[in-house]
Amino acid sequence: MIEIEARLSELKALGLHRRTRLVSGPQGPHVVLDGKPVLLLCSNNYLGLADHPRVREAAAEAAMRWGVGAGASRLVSGTMTVHRRLEERLAAFKRRESALLFGSGFLANAGVIAALARPGDIVFSDELNHASLIDGCRLSRAEVFVYDHCDPEHLAWGLAQAQGRGALIATDAVFSMDGDVAPLEEIVELAQRHRVRVMVDEAHATGALGPGGAGALAEVGLEDQVDVIVGTLGKALGSYGAFVAGDRVMTQYLLNAARTFIFSTAPPPPAVAGALAALELLEERPRLVAKLKTNSDALRDALEAEGFDVGGSHTQIVPLVVGEPGVAVKLCDAALARGLFAQAIRPPTVPPMTSRLRLAVMASHRAEELQAAARVLGLAARAVGFDPQTTHLFKAEQFEEYEEFEEFEAEPVAPYADGRPAPYDDDRPALYDGERAGPFDHERIARAA
Repeated sequence: MIEIEARLSELKALGLHRRTRLVSGPQGPHVVLDGKPVLLLCSNNYLGLADHPRVREAAAEAAMRWGVGAGASRLVSGTMTVHRRLEERLAAFKRRESALLFGSGFLANAGVIAALARPGDIVFSDELNHASLIDGCRLSRAEVFVYDHCDPEHLAWGLAQAQGRGALIATDAVFSMDGDVAPLEEIVELAQRHRVRVMVDEAHATGALGPGGAGALAEVGLEDQVDVIVGTLGKALGSYGAFVAGDRVMTQYLLNAARTFIFSTAPPPPAVAGALAALELLEERPRLVAKLKTNSDALRDALEAEGFDVGGSHTQIVPLVVGEPGVAVKLCDAALARGLFAQAIRPPTVPPMTSRLRLAVMASHRAEELQAAARVLGLAARAVGFDPQTTHLFKAEQFEEYEEFEEFEAEPVAPYADGRPAPYDDDRPALYDGERAGPFDHERIARAA
């Protein structure tokens, strides 16, 4: 039996203890975190649609029309008009025959793998796959071959050893902690050669990559060459839930075989309607995808100018790997003290000694604030004893010149013309009467003015 208090103490000693932070107001580029206004650089609201007026209105209207909850599982009475409508739109968006809504990305991945693999089969899984894919492998009770990250040669060797046994290749499209893209063309070619199925989780690719945000598979023209595409509603589409897309035979099979679909309450109508509105906005405004890429490139360039190694990221996810968990936490806190929130990611989310700040760019960020964020991260890193140019720790007292950056000087928040204090959001405390704005408050100041 686990000794709970002892385990919590151990996690604290290892620098692996976690806690929640309270965000007031919607997920925009600027939020109030634990009462302090900050630039948000770790949200998956990639296109800034979670608080778009049309998405909000669609969710509110759906709540009035269909209620807040679906009331039952999809196979009982939980499938409503809005669910079917979104499934049809998602299938068309992914250029597949059919789509099936799940309650979350975790449920979709775990359910698909457990339905497609069984004891005696083999699942080939990238070593940096998301936890939901890993747990799906465990649920299937199939043999699991973990191939080296994004290594088609290792995957090919494993497939050759399978000797014709039933198999499935499961991979993320964009890896959530590294921001790199799977070698999808090589994976599909190997799957076809060895006659095995492929599922690709496009959670971080949908809305971010490919023509019109259709995903990483669409970017290389392979959306119709895999058996299952998994996507999420909770990232670029700004809502909550997930879907799988494929041919009609596959979605009908999953409807009957995926336990996480069969035994879960249907996604709530407001979330489904919100995602539908977000998908419509994405199709109307593909420039959002281009803006996301422009912002991501701008942040990477600015971080490299500060000396950071951003790894193999070419997407909106940019990792700053520092190694030890404690250093990642200190760097997170040092950046937060300077008005920037980028969460520290530690094991078991990432491999040992690869703790990092996972930076996530949004299309609604401004280029100048991303450039300022890179400067702040450089200063924060050196203040905690981490030199990004050499990626090693040093004693912070050796760099006393950085102490002057502990506080930023900025102009007070401008009031409205009639003298009222400038609010940040309806439920957020206004900053005025001499209290100074942080380095990322220029957008709020402009709005208030």
